Amino acid sequence: MELQLRGITKRFPGVLANDSVDLTARSGEILGLLGENGAGKTTLMNILYGLYTADEGQILLDGEERHFSGPGDAIAAGIGMVHQHFMLVPVFTVTENVVLGVEPTTLAGIMNMKEAGREVREISTRYGLEVDPDAVIENIPVGIQQRVEIIKVLFREAEFLVFDEPTAVLTPQEVEEFFGIIRGLRDAGKAIIFITHKLKEVLEISDRVAVLRRGKVVGETAPADTTQEALAEMMVGRPVDLVVDKGVAAAKDVVLKVEDLYVADDREHMTVNGVSFDVRAGEIVGVAGVQGNGQTELVEMLTGMRLPASGTMELSGEDVTHEHPRGIHSRGVAHIPEDRQRSGLVMNFTITENMVLDTYYSAPYSRGIIMDWDAAEAATTSLVEQFDVRTPSISIPASNLSGGNQQKVIVAREFSREVKLVVASQPTRGLDVGSIEYIHGRIVQARDDGAGILIVSTELDEVMALSDRLLVMFDGKIVAELDPKEVTNADVGLYMAGATP
Repeated sequence: MELQLRGITKRFPGVLANDSVDLTARSGEILGLLGENGAGKTTLMNILYGLYTADEGQILLDGEERHFSGPGDAIAAGIGMVHQHFMLVPVFTVTENVVLGVEPTTLAGIMNMKEAGREVREISTRYGLEVDPDAVIENIPVGIQQRVEIIKVLFREAEFLVFDEPTAVLTPQEVEEFFGIIRGLRDAGKAIIFITHKLKEVLEISDRVAVLRRGKVVGETAPADTTQEALAEMMVGRPVDLVVDKGVAAAKDVVLKVEDLYVADDREHMTVNGVSFDVRAGEIVGVAGVQGNGQTELVEMLTGMRLPASGTMELSGEDVTHEHPRGIHSRGVAHIPEDRQRSGLVMNFTITENMVLDTYYSAPYSRGIIMDWDAAEAATTSLVEQFDVRTPSISIPASNLSGGNQQKVIVAREFSREVKLVVASQPTRGLDVGSIEYIHGRIVQARDDGAGILIVSTELDEVMALSDRLLVMFDGKIVAELDPKEVTNADVGLYMAGATP
């Protein structure tokens, strides 16, 4: 079977998202799709999945033109999407999640969950997915949850599978297992479109690689005929430094110290269990771990957004255990949150409004109860230029920016004042190599300027490259403190999974 996108064009107000895109995916092949944030990858896949309608162009299945008015039409045509953020109901079983919306019934119209479980087990066995149909989603690891998402699309008889950033929350060992599954699907005759910003992965898993830049396909190649550096330059339009350029840390006084910290989540489940560590001025401390092992609650506590059950936190020797966010912020703490759209920006606010979101009440923006918008706009204009935020205007909503430029707004806002400590959670999640290079450079510069940096990331390559010291979190505990120069990714991956090398 063959899927063709021909001349796909999609316009939004002021933006040409897709510009006459031609793309072909074939049965028994893995097509890697690369591109910067804002290059048009997501828009293109949303058109393919029936979420958007193209302004121009055709979708052809085996030469026959098809029109999708919604995801139901795409699913019926054999197209399945495995999203970056899993679409699963935590309290349902694997089987209940797989058949949700297409539940098999008996002749009397009664749901036949026994038959559903049998089908799930059969698909699981056929494709080497190894999932217990009766397991409850919230009780299984994220790597197994991803398998459930794959079974969902296979249950609906998908022949064309689109994977959107599929390795974002996996350990190195889980990535290897996942690649084995992808290759098995390819060998079973499925057509795979693999969207990622990880150059090493796309070279390892793809049979062909297509690169989008500013809405156009700017190149197509085979992994054997290219390199990471060549792909990065094709994506960004200029040479990119793929190695974090940093010298030896000059660690000084302790700026952050936490002792015996216990923090509960919203369900009163203790997700941080007796954590102790410190961060010194002039060093980067990385926290590695699979998402869901207490990192979110730890960062929320450190930035005043969540109170601890017990334990202490000090900033430059001052106890701030029960301080509120503004109090933490006023003591020179910068915060890059893990979800830029939910916690970092107000999406319908302008760039100017977002740039002064946590300083609007102080000089030079506040004159008592009057806001000095001229000062805010002047500062924003300067920061947009200084931090390379690509926008047609500082008056447009943040929602109009690509993910990379939204992240640059947050970094510009947080680094535009004198800071003693930077707490950066998933600072480059979902970003392209150009934006990653830029943000890594800013973080290293902040370290060299004397700030203490705490990086919390599920991207193992990122924390290994940036960190001067590396902590590994598993099940709410710090299970290892390591020197990144003396351990391998595989060793750290085992700690992340609760094992010991």
